[in-house]
Amino acid sequence: MNAKSLSFLKRLMATISPSGYEMAAVREYRKEAASFAAEVRTDVHGNTDVVVNPGGSPRVLLAGHYDEIGFIVTLIDDKGYLWISPIGGWDPQIPQGQRVSILSSTGKTVPGVLGKAPIHVQKQEDRNRVTPLTELWVDIGAKDKEEAEKLVSVGDPMVVDQGVTELPNGRLAGRAFDDRAGAFVILEAARLLAATKNLKAEVHAVGTVQEEIGSRGAQTATFGIDPDVGIAVDVTFATDHPLMESAEKREGRVTLGGGPALTRGANVNPVLYRHLKAVADANKIPVQTVADGRATPTDADPIQISRSGVAAALVSIPLRYMHTPGEIISLDDLDACSRLLAAAVSAMQPGMDWRPF
Repeated sequence: MNAKSLSFLKRLMATISPSGYEMAAVREYRKEAASFAAEVRTDVHGNTDVVVNPGGSPRVLLAGHYDEIGFIVTLIDDKGYLWISPIGGWDPQIPQGQRVSILSSTGKTVPGVLGKAPIHVQKQEDRNRVTPLTELWVDIGAKDKEEAEKLVSVGDPMVVDQGVTELPNGRLAGRAFDDRAGAFVILEAARLLAATKNLKAEVHAVGTVQEEIGSRGAQTATFGIDPDVGIAVDVTFATDHPLMESAEKREGRVTLGGGPALTRGANVNPVLYRHLKAVADANKIPVQTVADGRATPTDADPIQISRSGVAAALVSIPLRYMHTPGEIISLDDLDACSRLLAAAVSAMQPGMDWRPF
């Protein structure tokens, strides 16, 4: 990966953008896209549509969500402690003892710590259970409610304060690779397509919002764009680390660095799947295959059933330790995914028949 793209990825990862509060990610996305796209537009929800080759055919939607899980302030008590509710799905074991960054309504970032009762003073029965999120609070160092309210307000969002760390073998660790990795990949694919000669397709690379609370952004963005083809790019479970043997039997075998995973199943158009696989084979791009017999919990779901139906596919980036502050991805997988999307879209021609018969 070149230095410019890696720098953009790190800037995107550094934004505080939980579901419903994605504007920091929107600003970084728009700024980067403006350097090559024909059009960059953001809708009322915060989806950013990066358009390449307007007027082309078929109309192709690439979707990657740039929201992340986090928390929201629900109460500031008399002693200045913040009580919170989750944004998105959390394993309650993860947040305990973490530092957080709170995005205040003034635009300033306020640091805090997720607090809980120390194990030394817990009852024996409490030591042997996972502390629920309802028994965690945030300490911002305020002496009382009045002082706390000068810094934060009810409704302010927060995320775990964890940046990107470079690891050996081209791997990065950090929070929110689910799914800033996917949002990054589709923008890199759009960059490649903008430089492609004789491109026929009209391309919409859309950074979507609110996937972690129900793929709302993809639903409205797809309705507005009305694509012929839609490809969601998300993350999937890498099963190459300890204690994943049983998960591997359910989810399939996925290796970090083994290339993007192509999904086969109920909400993936089989013609589009074959197209992606054939392009990968022809260009010697490594891919892995996974199966899902039902709808997937990704942006692919609303894309497939928008309007009268869209030829949909799901391409996934292997990820270790999903929904933790230490998610790990491979830069090789990101590059392979971008190249696959760009090659697959550039091979699409007007009038292609995506009907599965």
